[in-house]
Amino acid sequence: MTAPGRGTVPRVLTIAGTDPTGGAGLQADLKSIAAHGGYGMGVVTALVAQNTQGVRGVHTPPVGFLTTQLDAVSDDVAIDAVKIGMLGSVTAAAEVTAWIARVRPPVVVLDPVMVATSGDRLLEPDAEDAVRELLAHVDLVTPNRPELAVILGEPVAATWEEALDQGRRLSVRSGVTVLVKGGHFPGDVVRDALVDATGVVDVVEGPRVRTRCTHGTGCSLSAALATLHAHHGAWVPALAEARAWLTESLEAADLLDVGRGHGPVSHLASLWRTAAPRTTPGRVAAEWWDEIAVVRAETDTLPFVSALADGSLHEDAFSWYLAQDALYLRDYARVLAHASALAPTPDEQAFWASSAHGAIAAEVELHASWLGDGQLFDARPAPTTIAYVDHLLGLAARGGYGPLVAGLLPCFWMYVDLGERLLAGLGPSHPYARWIETYGDPAFRASTDRAIEIVTTLAASAGPAEREAMLEAFRRSAQHERDFFAAPVLARPAPERVRV
Repeated sequence: MTAPGRGTVPRVLTIAGTDPTGGAGLQADLKSIAAHGGYGMGVVTALVAQNTQGVRGVHTPPVGFLTTQLDAVSDDVAIDAVKIGMLGSVTAAAEVTAWIARVRPPVVVLDPVMVATSGDRLLEPDAEDAVRELLAHVDLVTPNRPELAVILGEPVAATWEEALDQGRRLSVRSGVTVLVKGGHFPGDVVRDALVDATGVVDVVEGPRVRTRCTHGTGCSLSAALATLHAHHGAWVPALAEARAWLTESLEAADLLDVGRGHGPVSHLASLWRTAAPRTTPGRVAAEWWDEIAVVRAETDTLPFVSALADGSLHEDAFSWYLAQDALYLRDYARVLAHASALAPTPDEQAFWASSAHGAIAAEVELHASWLGDGQLFDARPAPTTIAYVDHLLGLAARGGYGPLVAGLLPCFWMYVDLGERLLAGLGPSHPYARWIETYGDPAFRASTDRAIEIVTTLAASAGPAEREAMLEAFRRSAQHERDFFAAPVLARPAPERVRV
């Protein structure tokens, strides 16, 4: 097998036990591999019932099934690097050793899961011997401080210098590069060292991150090193990059809030930090509402709106506005019906069809209660009415459901916003109370919320070009709404003051 060429995604196999909480073992390895640009594959050596507080049980499948898993991967996939974690038994260790000798992957990293950081032995003595034999077939071994001592058959190193010395002797004895870890020695700086069989020591330092969330750091670091060596072709740059990544992952670990014990590191913290914020319907709604903030503010200061709010609007001006609104609603209902025809779901079809019926009903109500038939039929559409209707008809003619419903939304949203605010300040004898109550009504708010939900959900799932087209349709409709309210106003003359 050859190492991956530049630009190729490394194919990295982890051989390890499981952790159902995802912080250690095979699950952590796969996240670590992905975080470093590798394609992760996994062969299970043991099924471990564990969480952030400890191990509750281990089930080891028959070794024949381990062999079947290993062969299934190597018979089909070119493997660029292998990380070995928990083996569990002497037969599993022997089988993995035989498989590596047979397949000869380009890079093999061994994380010898033999002793917990608490000092508890995790393997029987014969299995420990099998792991020692495996060292001759790997390129890098990443023991913790107790494991380094067990492999050598010595006491645990009490100082950094003693640990380095043990790493040198293990490297010379086994012909393997040893990662000596300094995380459990005191100090604000953490040192790790790569010691090769020639005695060369390369130290990489990083800041200590004070957190209880250290579950699975050994697994995660060794998987990162296997992946990064496939990228760099050397251990020192791989360790430097892996240490920087692990520091950031530890710094973000507390934010995960996983478990009540020693939580996991945040393997994908760097990806989540640099990725674009996830587009959600709520985010779209907030952004679009802010997008028309200036238009909404301009609408609020229009003479028509101000006079409508305080009741000083002349009846002729209000009748003129209602006549234009009735003309607008005729075509608006047609566009709503077209949206119903384009809608992808029965629920959306029903909503837009019901809205079209409501628009027609509103026009009839205008006839009956506010306008005489003569006023309506004598009215001619104003330029602002024509421009708004032409905009909506154009959206319907172009056939795009997304931009069309986005263009319909301001007639819901801006009206309910204005109606609710006017309703809040309504006096007992306001001349236009009934009209204001229509748009401040809870039923209209419910319809508006549904329209917002449909449009923003569609925009959140759309591609950038489609979302921008929807936003532009929404923005232009909002501008037409503002212009529609900018009708000539005849102010109701203020009552004459009488001096007493």
